[in-house]
Amino acid sequence: MFQNPQLQKMDALSENQEPFFFLINFLMDEIRIFTRNEIENGALLIDFPNLTNVNHQHATIRDFSWKSFPETLEDYKKGFEIVQDHLRKGNSYLTNYTTKTEIETSLSLEDIFNFSKAQYKVLVPDEFVFFSPETFVEIVDHKILTHPMKGTIDAEIPDAERILKNNPKEKAEHYTVVDLLRNDLSMVADEVQVKEFQRIDYIKTKQKNLLAMSSEIEGTIKPEFRTKVGTILQKLLPAGSILGAPKPKTLEIILEAEQSDRGFYTGIAGYFDGKNLDSCVMIRFIEKENGKLFFKSGGGITHQSDLNGEYEEMKHKIYVPIY
Repeated sequence: MFQNPQLQKMDALSENQEPFFFLINFLMDEIRIFTRNEIENGALLIDFPNLTNVNHQHATIRDFSWKSFPETLEDYKKGFEIVQDHLRKGNSYLTNYTTKTEIETSLSLEDIFNFSKAQYKVLVPDEFVFFSPETFVEIVDHKILTHPMKGTIDAEIPDAERILKNNPKEKAEHYTVVDLLRNDLSMVADEVQVKEFQRIDYIKTKQKNLLAMSSEIEGTIKPEFRTKVGTILQKLLPAGSILGAPKPKTLEIILEAEQSDRGFYTGIAGYFDGKNLDSCVMIRFIEKENGKLFFKSGGGITHQSDLNGEYEEMKHKIYVPIY
């Protein structure tokens, strides 16, 4: 029996082949479901590969102001050390640690949605916007696929791709997430296999160009789950790429170490079209709170992680893909 009736509603809608869009927060205690009418009436703005309720006639913004005010290294170190202490004790072998950074920009949330370039974009008016490059799971003709993205580097560094693929810490982090998600998919699918490993994607932004490392995992959904989108997501969440491993204990570590609630950040958003599902992880996330804007970012921490390196990675991810 589901604790959250919204997951039951998702099962019922998918069983009836009724399209819907959804947002699920990190802790799975807030789930919003939007019907086709609500999507068409602009309850939120969506730009997904297979669904959009906006036009694409926006010109590029040539210039805009952008300032970020990250927490100090000393403050970042407090949570980082909590994570490292648990890693040393063997309570986790990968923990995704995130922080909240105030930003000041001439861009509105609507501007960021309209002008940013990303595979997945959503604007919840007056609440948050995200522009995510990371797929969570796709379901196509009873096949389920996931594309974990883990490991980034400044694209301007000479020989950046080779360095990223061979960095011991980044490799360990990527291998761990791929293994974790392969195991996760095995709960709802058979014949699970890694189809592509350590693909390098180029992410262009006005602030900094990045290389990101991704893999692709695929399986065939077990018959008992084929019409139950809510049940599938309940088993797979939280997303392993933004949590860590093992999942239950690592979640406890995150709740202890992080200084702010994630809310919808690192939750998932998705669209079920009546037959197939496409969903993403809500990363590259900007939230409005008391009239101020906050960018949430972070990265995977292992026992090999360097404090200064992780702090810099957190700051590197504070960008908008507008160019």
